[in-house]
Amino acid sequence: AYTNNDKTPSKIRTVTLYLSGAQITRSATVDLNSGTTEIVLDKLSPYIQESSIQVSGLNGVSILSINYGVNYLSKHDFSEEIKTIKDQIEALKDKIQLEENIISGYMEELQLIKSNRNLGNEKDVVSLDKLKSFSDYYRKQLTHINNEIFASQKHQKDYKDQIGDLTKQLSEFNINEKIQSGEITIKLNTNLSSKLNLEIKYNVTNAGWFPVYDLNAKKINEPLSLSYKAHVYQNTGVEWNDVKLVLSTSDPNINNHKPEVLPKYLNFTSRYNSQNRQEATKRYDYIYNPTVKTVSGTILDESGSPLPGVNITVKGTPHGTQTDFDGNYSLEVSGGKELVFSYLGYNTETIPINSSVMNLKMDENLVSLEEVVVTGYGIANKSETIDSMLQGSASGVHVSGANGKPGSAMYTKVRGVGSISQGKNPLYIIDGEVVRDMNLISPDDIATMEVLKDADVTSLYGSRASNGVVVITTKNTTSTGAVIEEGITNLRFEIKDPYTIKTEEDVTVIEIETYEVPADYVYFAAPVLNENVFLTAKVTHWEQYNLLPGEANVYFEGSYSGKTMLNPYATKDTLTVSLGVDPNVVVKRNELKDFKSKQFIGGNRILDKGYEIEIRNNKKTNINIVLVDRIPVSQNKEIKVEDIETGNSEYDTEKGLLTWKLNLSPSESQKRKFSYQLRFPKYKSISL
Repeated sequence: AYTNNDKTPSKIRTVTLYLSGAQITRSATVDLNSGTTEIVLDKLSPYIQESSIQVSGLNGVSILSINYGVNYLSKHDFSEEIKTIKDQIEALKDKIQLEENIISGYMEELQLIKSNRNLGNEKDVVSLDKLKSFSDYYRKQLTHINNEIFASQKHQKDYKDQIGDLTKQLSEFNINEKIQSGEITIKLNTNLSSKLNLEIKYNVTNAGWFPVYDLNAKKINEPLSLSYKAHVYQNTGVEWNDVKLVLSTSDPNINNHKPEVLPKYLNFTSRYNSQNRQEATKRYDYIYNPTVKTVSGTILDESGSPLPGVNITVKGTPHGTQTDFDGNYSLEVSGGKELVFSYLGYNTETIPINSSVMNLKMDENLVSLEEVVVTGYGIANKSETIDSMLQGSASGVHVSGANGKPGSAMYTKVRGVGSISQGKNPLYIIDGEVVRDMNLISPDDIATMEVLKDADVTSLYGSRASNGVVVITTKNTTSTGAVIEEGITNLRFEIKDPYTIKTEEDVTVIEIETYEVPADYVYFAAPVLNENVFLTAKVTHWEQYNLLPGEANVYFEGSYSGKTMLNPYATKDTLTVSLGVDPNVVVKRNELKDFKSKQFIGGNRILDKGYEIEIRNNKKTNINIVLVDRIPVSQNKEIKVEDIETGNSEYDTEKGLLTWKLNLSPSESQKRKFSYQLRFPKYKSISL
């Protein structure tokens, strides 16, 4: 066999970027002798997926083996810009050493002068003229030496400051001096000497692209300008120089195997393992955005009310936070790709980090809210076994019963987490879900148990974790259920011009296309919640633009209005895009004093409520606006909503929503009124 000791040079020709990952196409020319030849392609990415390597252009030559490995001894060649900076740093270090040599010489001279300052002895008396001459010499020479030392020290400081600036500049490239280098070794066999032009394809991680849009609404009677852009990133350790780019909307990480739907068997279960049932695999509409460093948002329940105390964690990291009383949160997300939202009684959501603003409406999980009641003495043996397991799980853990009776509740204390009140248990988490009662779990079902008592646990689980956290993982169950896997449409955008994309730099922005989109502009106002008036654009036949979910920068009448999210995967015929607030359309909602009254009749209290909404168009063009308000809906037969006046609106009796569709001319104002009466027991309060 013949082994080519020299590495075979290769060049990247094409990069196909997926939403997550990339396929690299390289070309290499090799000369083969008769027999077996081993070639090595070096200076490759250390993030190659070995199973994806393909070789073509063999012309009848046989492949005996393909192996991929990482060379930890080699280094990548730095770019010219990085080399220039590193050379400048080395030159400045040389200058610092030269100045150090000058200082050292002057210090020796200074020491020599100081050691020879005795001008005479007892026998020889120095004359006054000679003393003045020596004194003048010493003064000038010492001054000169000190000035030169000072100048050299100042030069050194200047050089060190320059090195500091260059080092900061170098750190922006995220240079790793010990970066690994990937190598592909291919063993070929042929009966004849030949020359091959090989094409090598392989997939790499740490690269991808995500869409970003610019929406520009110049006037409300003109089409909406939509600029479709790709933000490309790559941290593969290898620069892509002058390559052809292809952007693909497919994701090679999606499981493409067709699911098999098996029978769903029912049996009784307990609350702690109800979450082990199989769920349908979800398709996330949004795509991971690596440029997002901080995420904030609001978490609501199904009715639109804020959820305080929701746990939000960066998956795979210890970073997390909780929502405040108004359901708001803010979290630094560096080091992760997904956020996990969990709350007792609601389905846990795992969503890719896709925007700096991520709002969520959580769905209630009725199964997890079921109350489990255990009676009799049968549970006593279980708690005693769990007691012994907890007792030995970590130092500082003490478990005791509330009384001496079998089946009594356990009190668990975890020392080292602050002051613990009598009877205060730690927070129990079983298979990722918070549970109230440890007695609901069988010790035979426990796979692992871990006690957390560091101060950091409160940052993840809030004040509920002030008494420590007991994390339990149960053994896998065998229940089966329906599984749905849905892939996104595979589209390819071939970029006309070649691009150079350096590794570990900020994203490269590539414009895919700009569309002039016909749109119906409609204003929206809901002054019961927000006195701003929002402009929306309704787009039909949006499928033709091949859009992906992503963040959009909004420009209205030449000014930047903020950001919004586009989700073309929503199953609606019309894509509605929020273009932000228009201050030239004003809305006010006032309570009518004529209807503001309270009275008591018998055992009932009666409240009369009436409101007037005034809206004014200060623009120079006609506008269409949808105005929404509401009338309370009773959920109790003792609370009556009567004498409803809807003000000629479209009234949804089930939800209590009032909708007006108005057209306003320039400088025109319109008013709408509505009223209702509430009747309820006078000794009770209502949530008005």
